[in-house]
Amino acid sequence: MPCIRTPVPQDTPAATRTAIVQGVHQALVDSIGMPPDELFNLVAGYAPGEFACSRTFNGVARSDRVVVLEITLRRGRSDAMKRALYAAIAHNLHTLAGVAPADGFIFLHEN
Repeated sequence: MPCIRTPVPQDTPAATRTAIVQGVHQALVDSIGMPPDELFNLVAGYAPGEFACSRTFNGVARSDRVVVLEITLRRGRSDAMKRALYAAIAHNLHTLAGVAPADGFIFLHEN
């Protein structure tokens, strides 16, 4: 059962927050075979100045609208599955919620 924390800019509209949750969930279902009824995602807003990040880390230009995903799940996924998950999340967030791919920041914690 993955547990996800999703900090977003505090002025992110409710519909966009819902689209982010749905996009991440669908990526987990499609990419790593998570059961569709395992949805646990805590979305919280952060105010300007409450999340500091490099706008140019790794050569990627980020805006001030970064969406952070902290995904905690059980070990056992291959590197290929993780890459597919990251790609699916970026695609879904862009198409469903209008989040630029450079503005998605994913942390995967395996236990």
